[in-house]
Amino acid sequence: MSNLSVTAVWIDAWAAVGLSFFGLLIGSFLNVVIARVPLDQSIVRPRSRCPQCSRSLAWYENIPVLSWLYLRGRCRGCRKPISVRYPLVELLTGFLFLACLRRFGWNYELVLALVLVTLLVPLTFIDLEHWLLPLALTLPGIVLGLGLSIPLGLERFRDACLGAAVAFTAFWGLEWIGQKIFKKEALGGGDKFQLALLGSFLTVKSLLGLIFLSSFQGALIGSSLLVLRGRAGPAPVAHSDEWVPGPTNLPFGPWLALAGLELLLFGPWLQRVLPAGLRLLAG
Repeated sequence: MSNLSVTAVWIDAWAAVGLSFFGLLIGSFLNVVIARVPLDQSIVRPRSRCPQCSRSLAWYENIPVLSWLYLRGRCRGCRKPISVRYPLVELLTGFLFLACLRRFGWNYELVLALVLVTLLVPLTFIDLEHWLLPLALTLPGIVLGLGLSIPLGLERFRDACLGAAVAFTAFWGLEWIGQKIFKKEALGGGDKFQLALLGSFLTVKSLLGLIFLSSFQGALIGSSLLVLRGRAGPAPVAHSDEWVPGPTNLPFGPWLALAGLELLLFGPWLQRVLPAGLRLLAG
């Protein structure tokens, strides 16, 4: 291997490390989003603080992952535990950024992938904890998905618009039918906005796969949890006087996010391994 080739390999490796570290930093910011957006608080002011005693954090207490490990998962002031969710979100975001780089390389498609990850991570953790998919994230996300598709050409922009519109309309129709049949909310109101967000990034070609994968995986894991634990998940935090999730309910947003990431990262591989009749599911 020539010296030029070795240098190129080293540059690519360090660039990948840099992107992963950037993902850790974004993950640190997403922890603020996850904590504050459901409470309608600013994500800019005040600065990062302990979730228990509200003490402002010094810069060295805010280094992704390392600060949590150094402090042994406890606040330096009140010594109360800080959730493992904080380093988990940082590591997950860094890992997904690296996975996107491996999937797309250094091209414009990588930008769309990184933005989608940055939206899906907080939506997932917020929905798991609060049963809420905030419009403050989903609506700007739809706009970003459409806007970022424009440089990829008219056909891609058209498919992105169709993806958002068809996803929203189809899920709204299912929601309306469910309310008529069961006389109560049968589907989460925010799910149609998240599906539209995914449709704007992954285009209309992804919708069959999104619905199938999210429904299948959600049903499989939900049924397993019911058998093992007697309920689908932890007790929810209710944010509405009209509806409180029951013991067998399961938030759908995380499964939509998982399906979206699977199609984003493994779409071409699924196209190769799936039987011809099922390749539409791969987008």
